[in-house]
Amino acid sequence: MSAQGTAPKATITVTSKGEQWGQIVLRLFPDVAPNHVRNFTALAKQGFYNGTTFHRVIPGFMIQGGDPNSKNPDRSMHGMGGPGHRVKAEFNSKPHKRGTLSMARANDPDSAGSQFFICVNDANFLDWQYTVFGEVESGMEVADQVVNAKRDGRDNPLERVEMTVTISEG
Repeated sequence: MSAQGTAPKATITVTSKGEQWGQIVLRLFPDVAPNHVRNFTALAKQGFYNGTTFHRVIPGFMIQGGDPNSKNPDRSMHGMGGPGHRVKAEFNSKPHKRGTLSMARANDPDSAGSQFFICVNDANFLDWQYTVFGEVESGMEVADQVVNAKRDGRDNPLERVEMTVTISEG
């Protein structure tokens, strides 16, 4: 819980070929990762994530999205983009388990920007190395549908799996 009351929530609406697959509702953790929550909610409120895709899906592991380059149909640059700023790591004791929301990053621990992932399986080897900043409250079946999308050799779904992200307080 944040000092302001209940934790903010994010709703990811997932579509493919114009068909809505469903929604993933996330409860965010401002108590353990305040800067990551602030960054994610600010980007979402600006519409930054709308029209981006889940550009990396690995069955038995996770789904990753949030790259502005994924708005472009040219898949060669998917996974390389960000918001133009970085967020310092906020490693915490929340485990990477099924349903965990965490920030993707490059080798530098302080290189998170806009890309995030949702674990579809326990991934404890990521604990204390990536910043957990939320968890799935409902809609895990949608994440399971996304992770099973047919994909190319770079784990990018063959058909665009797009998202819109909205934020609500508690």
